[in-house]
Amino acid sequence: MRVLKHRKTDRPRAVNRKRHADNVERVKLHVVKGDTVRVVRGDDKGKEGKIIRVYPKTGRVTIEGVNIVKRHRRARNPDEQSGIVDFPAPVHASNVMLIDPKTGVPTRTRRQIDEDGTKERIAVKSGEAIPKTR
Repeated sequence: MRVLKHRKTDRPRAVNRKRHADNVERVKLHVVKGDTVRVVRGDDKGKEGKIIRVYPKTGRVTIEGVNIVKRHRRARNPDEQSGIVDFPAPVHASNVMLIDPKTGVPTRTRRQIDEDGTKERIAVKSGEAIPKTR
């Protein structure tokens, strides 16, 4: 009697593995949670705010007070109120610039490795070290 095979186990699955590896790759970001940034592109150009959340897989960041959108929420339990809720939506990290802590203007960043091996961010305009606030 012949053995029934439901799935072809002898074929290679390298195609799916490569596609999955490409999708899972994280985007290198120049900002971290807690940084103060200014939006340089889009509808909210010129607005400043603090980064609330970072999405490394998509390369987007959520900034408080920027890109506010409305969502209709239904009450999930009898105590909760349903209605229209305003909340900040993510923007792409390439559309924001880090604020220089010394001068207060947007700046690019450079990485420097100290003697003890730790990396730190340096503001290009002022040369000051930018601390990572958590």
